[in-house]
Amino acid sequence: MSKRANGEGSIRQRPNGRWEGRLSYVDPATELRKSVSVYGASAAETRSKLKVVRQRLDDGQPAKDSAMTVGAWCQTWRDSALEASDRKATTRALYGGLSRKHLEAGTISRKPLDKLKATDVESLIVALRKSGLSESTVRQIYTVLRAAMEIAVRDGLLGSNPVAKVPRPKVTPHEAKHLSADEVKVLLEQAKSSRYFLAVLLMATTGLRRGEVVGLAWSDVDMEQREIRVRHTLNRVDGELVLSEPKTARSRRRIPLLPSVVAELRSWRLRQKQERLRAGDQWADTGMVFTTELGTMVDPRNLLRVVSAAAKAAGLEDVVAHSLRHSAAVAMLEAGVHIKAVADLLGHSSISITGDIYGHTSDDAAKSAIASLGEALGT
Repeated sequence: MSKRANGEGSIRQRPNGRWEGRLSYVDPATELRKSVSVYGASAAETRSKLKVVRQRLDDGQPAKDSAMTVGAWCQTWRDSALEASDRKATTRALYGGLSRKHLEAGTISRKPLDKLKATDVESLIVALRKSGLSESTVRQIYTVLRAAMEIAVRDGLLGSNPVAKVPRPKVTPHEAKHLSADEVKVLLEQAKSSRYFLAVLLMATTGLRRGEVVGLAWSDVDMEQREIRVRHTLNRVDGELVLSEPKTARSRRRIPLLPSVVAELRSWRLRQKQERLRAGDQWADTGMVFTTELGTMVDPRNLLRVVSAAAKAAGLEDVVAHSLRHSAAVAMLEAGVHIKAVADLLGHSSISITGDIYGHTSDDAAKSAIASLGEALGT
């Protein structure tokens, strides 16, 4: 047995010819004395490994990374850190589902944490892309894995996060599909027979998301001032409807209403009061603007079905509920509304997001812009 100087540990040659290095240290998390062993084919190799361990300890890292598998750790992270986080319920459900499907199963799930390298993460990204997943889904899976490994670093299972060494997968921006004003009018005409026509009208005239529309309470509606406050969003999470606050402060906003929309709201409120009388003690007093015949909240997917049916009847292809939000935004921009005002109405965190999504104009708007420039130049 030979001793190393400065408390760097000791090494010895084992009966089988291999060398063992042992280092004693105090675990800062538990304040208990522990020891760690490393092995090598030579004394020099073993001393080198001991030096790495000492450096890790000096840097406040665990002496050695955990041999727990990625899959086992992601499940632990999902059940503890993710569940305890202040992320929105919809985000927790999304991340949990991605973890179960793509990280707690498959090749990478069997990888020990102490063997996980940046190249393994890159291989995962390549495999996910080849499987046909969208760019945004691949990026989300990367985000989940990175978040899980960050907690592993926090808990002393890893000295550093190997996922952070890989650039975040890019998502190619796509211009949002939108309808012309005439197409929106035709769609609204086809939706008039639906119970939730007013909800569709609100999306078309304000740019609200469907979760924001069905998340409106009557206390959020000011008919005298002709405006609404967006304070909640309604989503289905793990089979249940969950009312939560918007993701960002900018999403909490005031939006003015057209007089015609206010008139529709008054008519709808009267109809709802009549339904409440008919339902009697079966009525669920949720206080929401849009309810079922018994007062319960409305699944946002119902609006998707209404819009899809109306679009099909109108002969419009590839139209979803979100298309109305895009159409409202494009219409405002092409009407000359300043992009900052549009960003505020849509609840975007910055005008750059608005510009990236709606960075285009219609052919008519483009021709008008060139014509105006020609007039200004006198050509």
